[in-house]
Amino acid sequence: MGQELGRGPLSEPGEDVEVRPIENRVALLILQHPQEQDKELGTARLTARHFTNAVFKIGLSWPSLSKALGREADPRRWATLYLGSVSPALLAPGREILVLDAKGKAIADQESALQDIEGIILLDGTWSQAKTLWWRNAWLLKSKRVVLASKRPSLYGPLRREPRRESLSTLESAAILLARLEGNPGIEAALTTSFKRMLERYRAAQPDIVKPRPRRLKKPLRR
Repeated sequence: MGQELGRGPLSEPGEDVEVRPIENRVALLILQHPQEQDKELGTARLTARHFTNAVFKIGLSWPSLSKALGREADPRRWATLYLGSVSPALLAPGREILVLDAKGKAIADQESALQDIEGIILLDGTWSQAKTLWWRNAWLLKSKRVVLASKRPSLYGPLRREPRRESLSTLESAAILLARLEGNPGIEAALTTSFKRMLERYRAAQPDIVKPRPRRLKKPLRR
């Protein structure tokens, strides 16, 4: 079973960051592993708070996408953020998103594939936790897969050491995906502003931090 947004611990990362929810056409579902331990720098709840059409759940498995969302939905019209990397050669100029089929191959008509997406699924946790969520929810295999090729490193900077330059937080991933799919750059701007505020408050409360947070490995999920 999962947990709805707002029913978790009393204090959560970014809880004191004021946001104005954005009305999003492309839905967002965030599935967080229950053992995700990053209580200070996690962004999943803050991300969900930014959208009127978003669901945040904590758990290991759900019978279907519809059960996770609490409404009817076809996973074939949704896309899961795949934790692999993408070769720049596969991307059209100026593109940051690549849509893959169930076998991990790039879909020929990228524009149509993007336009057909009704919702995005993000798996929140470490690599091993995300892998567990992937394999314990077989219906995810029915969804499309999207891979991000970010043009800049995460704003986490030295606070969290990542295995690859393009590794991003849940918030940054959602910001790029929804901004591009909705054709609304204001989405990325709003989420980035909130993320910066959260990081500024964290740094202010932890003035003696000199070491980066433990590395959160993100490897490709393979069938």
